Amino acid sequence: LSCFNLCCRNLKLFLNPYDIIRLKQNLGITSSEFIDKYTDIVLRPEGIFFDVRLKMAENQEKTCPFLTDRGCGVYPDRPQTCRTFPVEYGLFFNAEKNAYEQVAFFRPPDFCLGVHESATWTISEWEADQQAVFYNRMTGKWAELLSLFASDRARGFDPESDAGRMAFMAAYNMDEFRKFVLTSSFLKRYLVKPSLRAKIRSDDISLLRLGMAWIRLFLFGMPSDEI
Repeated sequence: LSCFNLCCRNLKLFLNPYDIIRLKQNLGITSSEFIDKYTDIVLRPEGIFFDVRLKMAENQEKTCPFLTDRGCGVYPDRPQTCRTFPVEYGLFFNAEKNAYEQVAFFRPPDFCLGVHESATWTISEWEADQQAVFYNRMTGKWAELLSLFASDRARGFDPESDAGRMAFMAAYNMDEFRKFVLTSSFLKRYLVKPSLRAKIRSDDISLLRLGMAWIRLFLFGMPSDEI
């Protein structure tokens, strides 16, 4: 618990779309309710897209809102950054392979108690132990999509435009995006992969995959196997 208290203070924790899906399901609320109650939406002056930060509790230490007297209150569905701590991840573009590769950095802060343990881990062992493999995969896909906002394809793109807000909904607000897909002419205008189309009514992960594929097509003109 002492480690939780140290780790969960004064965070500037960025949430990716998959984090929000897991957390809102854990809490039994909608995406809109989670975003309104637990996040700050930030567009930095140099920002290419909205940052979604976890809103800290209103106490002196600004602790994580999910920190309880017994530790993390959402531990099975904790965000990717917490799940892989103290390992940090980045995305490296391999020009020779014309593909992105995920890279990892071991950066434990001074208060991290794990550095005093005798056991050693490889990155893959740590990911498996923390059930972070799928988290990291989804985070990598989101990072690849974000890189498009910084590319020449996005020249002149305004995150605060109607198109930018639609993209935000498709990435972060699965409940509203589902309404949009199912009640508008979306499924008449776009050819969605049948196996994916069959899942989007009830499966948020499938809907997120559709959302990210739609952003690529809608904003950048890049079709895919999904849509």
